[in-house]
Amino acid sequence: MIISSIPDFRLQHDEVLGLLRLEWVSGAATHTLRASATQLLALARERAVRVLLLDMNSVPNISLEDEWWLGAHWMPEIVRLPLAHLILAIDSTRLHNQLAIDALHDLIKPAIRFESHYFDDTTSAVQWLAEGSGRLPALQAEWLAR
Repeated sequence: MIISSIPDFRLQHDEVLGLLRLEWVSGAATHTLRASATQLLALARERAVRVLLLDMNSVPNISLEDEWWLGAHWMPEIVRLPLAHLILAIDSTRLHNQLAIDALHDLIKPAIRFESHYFDDTTSAVQWLAEGSGRLPALQAEWLAR
C-alpha cells in the first residue's frame, strides 16, 4: 500500500513482509526533515514494521545540525522499534551521506538488535528482501504506479 500521509516521503507498506519503504520526495529542501522523521517513527510503530528500507539516494546531503538531531533523537527511537532488518540503499558516490550514516550507526551500535544491510539501489534491496516470497511483482508494480 502506498502511503502519502507524510509529505516529504513517498512510502510503501507491505504487511506480509512487514516492510516500510521510503523515498525522499522534497528535493533539496530539508527544513521539514525532523518533523517528517518523527512522523515516520510513529508510522513504523503503528504498523509494527519489521523491515525499514530507506532510500538514502533520494535524500539531500544531511546537514550537521540534522545529523546531530538524528543521533540524539531519532536513532535512539529506531532501536526501540521491533525491526528485524534496517536496509539502506545508498550509492557509493553519495559519500557525504554515507559518512553521516556510518557515524549514526556507530553511535547506536551497542543497542542495535536488528540486522543492517546496504545496497546501491532500492531495486536490488527489494529483490533481496522479497526473494522467495512471491511479493516482488506486486511490490514493484505498486511502486511504479504511484
